[in-house]
Amino acid sequence: MSSNNHEISLLKDCHIITLDRHSHENGSLSVIENTDEFPFNIRRIFYLYDIPGDSERGGHSHHEAQEFIIAASGCFDVTLTDGHSTQRFTLNRPYQALYIPAGIWRSLDNFSSGSVCLVLTSHEFSEPDYVRDYNKFLELTATKIPRDQ
Repeated sequence: MSSNNHEISLLKDCHIITLDRHSHENGSLSVIENTDEFPFNIRRIFYLYDIPGDSERGGHSHHEAQEFIIAASGCFDVTLTDGHSTQRFTLNRPYQALYIPAGIWRSLDNFSSGSVCLVLTSHEFSEPDYVRDYNKFLELTATKIPRDQ
């Protein structure tokens, strides 16, 4: 790992983007492409479905991988922390994507019936990229110096 993103990524780096939405009388279409306007090249796509409403998913951070999380169907909450601040986002529009840089802890819960969580990532799967222990995450973020607001 080239840098410690856990020391530099802040909650304020996370944000929702609105994807281009093409609405027609027979439905809507949103497109995501690897362009200069997108913050990373998509290397992996996966989705979560058939999630019981009382389940929690996520519960990790990444050393290098960046992600966009989209509620392709239904709704759910994403709670993010940078080790010092916490913010909760409700995702319920398939044309909105939550950007999460590397070094941010995420957990997902409050899944509605039929929810589909679509995740676009900057890296292929690599277990060493994951931090799955919250205490280890707190160690990695302990020396974080918040940038000016």
